[in-house]
Amino acid sequence: MKREASRAISFVVNGAERTYKGPAFKRLIDVLREDFGLTGTKEGCGEGECGACTVLLDGKPAASCLVPVSQVHGRKVETVESLARGESLNPLQRSFLEEAAAQCGICTPGILLTAWSWVKAGGSADPEAVRKHLSGNLCRCTGYQSIVDAVVKTVKKRRAA
Repeated sequence: MKREASRAISFVVNGAERTYKGPAFKRLIDVLREDFGLTGTKEGCGEGECGACTVLLDGKPAASCLVPVSQVHGRKVETVESLARGESLNPLQRSFLEEAAAQCGICTPGILLTAWSWVKAGGSADPEAVRKHLSGNLCRCTGYQSIVDAVVKTVKKRRAA
């Protein structure tokens, strides 16, 4: 059996240039967690169906369990660790806390990043539009209403600022 060749793959992770040297088809989630120690990204289904492993790839939500690391060469990846600044929570994280939008935490990083992409892009505060944007992220612990409320609250606060 032929062994896969390793090569240097460089990309920006949470604002810092990073280089991975290893198998080109290793999943991005595994590189982030195992090689870079960024364990905020969670694996749920491993099939791209649940959204737990969502990261922002060039600003857009992507299932990191489906992305070979070779596909991120020269690109920008943001993980949930990019949201807070030290002890200071991001506005969306603060709204999640205030609205009790997180339960067990497995889905939370992926939902936060998907929702943050919506907020940053100037998405509306319409609850139905938020639900549609978050439709690829599954949560088994909540009824989603507190999650939607947190996103709507953040959008409204951003517009008022």
